[in-house]
Amino acid sequence: MCFEAKRLLKLALGPVLMLMSVVALASGGEASQVNMSPGATQVGERIYDLHMIILGICTIIGVLVFGVMFYSIIYHRKSKGFKPAHFHESTKVEIAWTVVPFLILIGMAVPATSTLLEIYDFEDAEMDILITGYQWKWKYEYINENGENVSFFSNLRTPQSEIYNSQPKGEHYLLEVDEPVVIPVDTKVRFLVTANDVIHSWWVPELAVKKDAIPGFINEAWTRASEEGIFRGQCAELCGKDHGFMPIVVNVVSKAEYNDWLAVKQAEAAEIKELMAQTFTMDELMERGEAVYARACLACHGANGEGGVGKAIAGSPIATGDLGTHLDVGINGVPGTAMQAFGGQLNDVEMAAVITYQRNAFGNNMGDTVQPIDVYNYKKG
Repeated sequence: MCFEAKRLLKLALGPVLMLMSVVALASGGEASQVNMSPGATQVGERIYDLHMIILGICTIIGVLVFGVMFYSIIYHRKSKGFKPAHFHESTKVEIAWTVVPFLILIGMAVPATSTLLEIYDFEDAEMDILITGYQWKWKYEYINENGENVSFFSNLRTPQSEIYNSQPKGEHYLLEVDEPVVIPVDTKVRFLVTANDVIHSWWVPELAVKKDAIPGFINEAWTRASEEGIFRGQCAELCGKDHGFMPIVVNVVSKAEYNDWLAVKQAEAAEIKELMAQTFTMDELMERGEAVYARACLACHGANGEGGVGKAIAGSPIATGDLGTHLDVGINGVPGTAMQAFGGQLNDVEMAAVITYQRNAFGNNMGDTVQPIDVYNYKKG
């Protein structure tokens, strides 16, 4: 074999070996970094199996096509004096290359259609969770038939010190939240996904769920986790400057653990209702307000109220001015700015505490307090 032929043969073997390597690596199980994961749901396993079947079919077709092509290039080239065949048509060949691809497509379409129908089967869900995307957090509301709904916000828990590189980044940098979603194992959970402001996308790969959250629309998705564990996801739709700060954590637990968790959450919700009628001291409001400020305000207004993305709280004409104006800004936000409406994000106790904290921290020292009933009355007009 001449040098040129050897060179062409090497070129031909390259794509073939690459395709074979991809299939081998892709079938390497959980350790593979080049393939999707089967995940922790039956639907995820079906999607994975479908992916592997189609990848295998495409790889075989690729090897055959490129093999014949490069064989022809090497052994049937003009420099070797090969004389091309002359023919007009072949009915048998035309039938073959019509029927065979048709059968291959049918073979791929049948399992794909079956899997797609299962993905969109939202019937017989055992529980519903309303998911609302905000810039830049998620709100979860567990909808119960008895009316005892549980709702909470899930915020990024990564410390600012890690984000600004003053401390080493942790193992789950930008992937931890203060309140994970908790669902029971072997339970069909339906997610009702929407958004409050811009388009987001709720994505947890290992639970085989990815659904756009669109303001004014409710999209449906579902999962049935077949194993317990913690599964992480992200907002998968560019939604603003802190898009990368919207992690999702789903904690799949036993049904007994879930019932215990739900009972605790329902008790907390009942406690909030009781606190609505309570009158708090300045110290109590300041303690609660500091915690709320750290969770909801610090990222924009700074640890010491010095400002940053948002305006400064220290010496602010709003925080040191009319209380009604301060309540209005906190509850309704400021349209056209980064200042969100927190009336639907904080309960009345939290809103009263954080307003009191802002008016009496950072050297503002206004000396006034806001009670939960004041927030409630302001919302009612």
